[in-house]
Amino acid sequence: MTANDSLETVVEIKHLTKDYQTGFFKQRTVRALDDLSLKVYRGEIFGFLGPNGAGKTTTLKLLVGLIYPTHGTAFILGNPITHVETRARIGYLPENPYFYDYLSGRELLHYTGALFGLPNEAARQRTNELLKMVGLEPERADRHLRKYSKGMLQRIGIAQALMNDPEIVFLDEPMSGLDPIGRREVRDLMIELRRNNKTVFFSSHILSDVEALCDRAAILERGTLLRCGSVLELTASGDDSREIVATGLDDAALASLSKSAPPFQVASATLGGVRLIIQSEADVEEIIAAIRREGGKLVSINPRRSSLEDAFQDRLRQDHQ
Repeated sequence: MTANDSLETVVEIKHLTKDYQTGFFKQRTVRALDDLSLKVYRGEIFGFLGPNGAGKTTTLKLLVGLIYPTHGTAFILGNPITHVETRARIGYLPENPYFYDYLSGRELLHYTGALFGLPNEAARQRTNELLKMVGLEPERADRHLRKYSKGMLQRIGIAQALMNDPEIVFLDEPMSGLDPIGRREVRDLMIELRRNNKTVFFSSHILSDVEALCDRAAILERGTLLRCGSVLELTASGDDSREIVATGLDDAALASLSKSAPPFQVASATLGGVRLIIQSEADVEEIIAAIRREGGKLVSINPRRSSLEDAFQDRLRQDHQ
């Protein structure tokens, strides 16, 4: 029994495949998604990674019922993706949302509430809550959508995806068009949803956001699942190397250290300290002693981890070899 066996599965994808017919006479078949299988659990933030054309948007459209699979199936909250009533329990933000230009942000949210059957007063109250949540003050909320910036449209799109207080939120590139402050606010919003036991399934090409947010992530490339696991599992180096951070070592001290200590690699050096990579845990004590002889101070020792960006690029390179 694994740790995941005790978790509630809210999204289960089984051998999902999607083919498109292309060309003038629709005679050529292009496979956008190939035999995808994975699970997403309640209360987690799940990241979906991949380059353009990897099949991320296709997967999300299949899950929310906008297109239909060629083969395979998927289940949301225990029901097949064709189950219409399930859609009242999910929220969705497409990659490039389009809304009627002459509605205001407030009117769009009120209209969305009506589509979900909310009474007028409940829709009005929920609209005010969401506008505050996504950082759209009244002056902007009452402006026509045609006057919104890309970032403002993204915020109102996230708000409409949350109008029905969904159990699962599907977000396709939710950070697109947002400035650093907006990205931080959306990240905080996702974390708040997780605290409330909601599930967030989002695609992104901003790997730092995935690394900071996600409990687990999947890497997709050319419609095929390459890897799926926790961020720690995806970024593990797979060897016995260690990362040592020390302060008080200038260039002369590092040159002297390299002659007396086991072999190491200077991964980065700043005014505040230096990060050293050693290949074996057995060398830790010897290099710590050498650092102290050179007048340095130890800050930390950790198993070596690559960034998610490094892991992502390495996995794609391996797949292309």
